[in-house]
Amino acid sequence: MEARLEAALARAAEVERELAEPATARDPARLRALGREHARLEHIRRIAAQYHKLKCERDQSQELARDPDPALAELARADLERLTPEVAALEAQLTDLLVPRDPLDGRDTIMEIRAGTGGDEAALFAADLLRMYTRYAERRGWTVAMVALSEGNVGGVKEAIFKVQGEAAYGRLRHESGVHRVQRVPVTEAQGRIHTSAATVAVLPEAEEVDVRVEEKDLKIDVFRSSGPGGQSVNTTDSAVRITHLPTGLVVHCQDQKSQLQNKLRALEVLRARLLDRMLAEQETERARERRAMVGTGDRSAKIRTYNFPQNRVTDHRINLTVHRLDEILDGELDRIIDVLRLAYQGERAST
Repeated sequence: MEARLEAALARAAEVERELAEPATARDPARLRALGREHARLEHIRRIAAQYHKLKCERDQSQELARDPDPALAELARADLERLTPEVAALEAQLTDLLVPRDPLDGRDTIMEIRAGTGGDEAALFAADLLRMYTRYAERRGWTVAMVALSEGNVGGVKEAIFKVQGEAAYGRLRHESGVHRVQRVPVTEAQGRIHTSAATVAVLPEAEEVDVRVEEKDLKIDVFRSSGPGGQSVNTTDSAVRITHLPTGLVVHCQDQKSQLQNKLRALEVLRARLLDRMLAEQETERARERRAMVGTGDRSAKIRTYNFPQNRVTDHRINLTVHRLDEILDGELDRIIDVLRLAYQGERAST
């Protein structure tokens, strides 16, 4: 740990020098990247200072605990009893912070939810997942901006694409990618039988222009009239936008913004995110497996998590974690699952 800490502190000083350079101020993308790195390293520096202070106090208490003066030794042992777990906790926190991070973890994210196997019930479940992630974002003080929403029958959602903006949004949500399965009695079931349905979730890191350069000549842009509930700029003007990336065949559409320009800009954000994800998948075998798992087919068998309503249970099959708080999880209290997933992922990265 000490070697990694020394390297992190040296990098923190280097980042501060780079932030002070005039050239950095003229490069918005670099300024954002360095700003995120500086915030992370400054946090490590604060924890390290506290750790070394308490560790020094603990070592002094260990010496004093052997003092021939009984009263002084007793006081030192009391301090030692207090300081030992505090030092251990800070050491564990530092070890976690010093695990090599994916540089994409600090970014905003594009999330895509699609109804899979199960018809109307799958669409209703997709709507539940959309609400769950929206509530989770609200709890963390993040913002959610809808890009495209295709509604199903009886209040369900066929497809939802939205952007989540907030500190380390992608890093915390990246492990939500995959097939989510639900077991419950549908509202349309007259005989009370439990049905199994599924929805897919894909989590993409926001792509900056320096990551993926999209040429105008590679785009086919179509405009059309927005569909869905009425309202200003909906069903009245050709404000919806569909962008086709000709080299890859990727198609993105957006109709939830008021103007055609806003829809185009939001659709380009999603397109860049998908292109970045495709590029990373091609570069890394592990990332490719992750991408295949996240998109999946919507089939019930390819599941990462099961939401069982009769037993009020949520089970994440990747880490064999079961939580009997399904109602709270669906209300956005996801940290109890996400924290364990992140620890498992960081453990794997630390061992490589």
